[in-house]
Amino acid sequence: MCKHVLNAQVAIRAPCCKKWFDCPQCHAENAQHELKKANEMIFMCKKCRKAFRKDMTDSYEEADEYCPHCDNHYVIEAKMPTAALGVEGEDARVDNRMIRDDRVKDQTGSAFVQKDLDARLG
Repeated sequence: MCKHVLNAQVAIRAPCCKKWFDCPQCHAENAQHELKKANEMIFMCKKCRKAFRKDMTDSYEEADEYCPHCDNHYVIEAKMPTAALGVEGEDARVDNRMIRDDRVKDQTGSAFVQKDLDARLG
């Protein structure tokens, strides 16, 4: 799992050390050498887990942005992690209103509020 690109669709095989990395920054952090440039890159699709090669010397077309096995579009805009400020609430064990999802209505309801309670109890 890459911490630099959150939506990485393929893993890249580094031509210098023959190891798989999610992005060039991951290679720079884990290897003690520079990433070697190559004319042919080897990718592994994270959706179908199959490897494929792409020639980088030819003109790069729109069809080259898809996995040849499962048609997963792997050339997409990268989502980078960003720092976010959040509002911390009180202790959730004391006040659990911030945990409950208000969009989901309680389907069961209370036994004391249900209609026809007298008919059910007999």
